[in-house]
Amino acid sequence: MTGLIDTHCHLDKLDDLAPAFEQAREAGLSGMITIGTRFSKADTQIALTQHDTPDLRIWCAIGIHPDYAGEERLPSVEELVAKTETPCVVAIGETGLDYFHSGDEAKPAQHAAFRTHIAAARQTGLPVVIHTRNADDDMIAILREEHTKGAFPFLIHCFASGPKLAEAALELGGYISFSGLLTFPKCEEIREVARMVPEDRLLVETDSPYLAPVPKRGKPNTPGYVAHTAARLAEERGVSLAEITRITTENARRLFTRIAA
Repeated sequence: MTGLIDTHCHLDKLDDLAPAFEQAREAGLSGMITIGTRFSKADTQIALTQHDTPDLRIWCAIGIHPDYAGEERLPSVEELVAKTETPCVVAIGETGLDYFHSGDEAKPAQHAAFRTHIAAARQTGLPVVIHTRNADDDMIAILREEHTKGAFPFLIHCFASGPKLAEAALELGGYISFSGLLTFPKCEEIREVARMVPEDRLLVETDSPYLAPVPKRGKPNTPGYVAHTAARLAEERGVSLAEITRITTENARRLFTRIAA
C-alpha cells in the first residue's frame, strides 16, 4: 500500500460512487476511510466498505458528529465498542465539539457524546476522529482531562484552527489532518500549522463531498482530490509529492492500526 489514503470522506453523501472510485484510482489512491456522522446509520458506513477491492481499500469509522449530538440517542460505551468488532471499522467518530452552529444549550450533549466516544477509543485502542470548530479552549481542556484517565489515539480532522490547538494536540500524541482548506487563499494560518507539524503526525483528507481544494473549488469534492491537498502540503513543507505520499500513508497505517493488518 503505497498510494495516498484519504483519511476522511463521506461516501454516503456522494451521488455516484462508481466515478468517484475510478477517479480515486486515476489519482493513485490506495484507500479511503468513510466517516460516520450518526450512530443510527453506522450500518450504512459498514455496508459501504463492501466496495473494498485489493487496489482501492475502503474502511469506515462510526460515531456521532457534534452537530447531531442533541438529536441522536447517545449509545453507551459498550454499544460503541460492539460496533467496532467488525474489522472494517478502523476508528471511532467523527465526534467532538462544534459551537459554530449552536449556542450554549448544545454544549452538554456535545461534551457527553465526545467523552463517550473517547472512552470507547480508550477501551478498543482505535483512534478517535475529532471534529472541532470554534471550540478550541474547551477542546484542549477535555483532551487534557481525558488523558489523565488514560491515553487514547486521536486525530484532529480537517484542521481549521491555529498553533495553540495544534500544539496541545501534538503534546498529547495526536495527529493532525489537512483538507482542502490548506489550499484556500485566506487560510494562511492553517498553512503555518502545516509547516510546523512533525513529519510523523501528518495526515491528508478530503472531507468530501465538502471543501473541494484549489483548483476544484466550487465542485463537489471526491476522494481523488486529496492529491491536490497533498501536493500543496508538499509545497508548503518543501518536499516532493512522492515524499508526502510516503509520509502520510505510513502515518495512516500507524494511527489506524487495522489498516496495517
